[in-house]
Amino acid sequence: MRKITLSADEELIVRARERAKREKRSLNEAFQKWLEQYAGHPGPIMTPAQYEEFMRQFAHIRPGGPYTRDEMNER
Repeated sequence: MRKITLSADEELIVRARERAKREKRSLNEAFQKWLEQYAGHPGPIMTPAQYEEFMRQFAHIRPGGPYTRDEMNER
């Protein structure tokens, strides 16, 4: 991994570190995630917690099945 040096306002860095701490990760990890998103690197669309919440919202939906091949191809 390559190291880089960045400059930012001290208060901004303090607030960013506080947020990273609340999210139980380092500022470096938070920056790497941001950099991946900024660069367009495919990564997870949502966090595991967001995924669980999303799935909870649709827990009432039951697809039924199993379906035959013909049923799957009906339009």
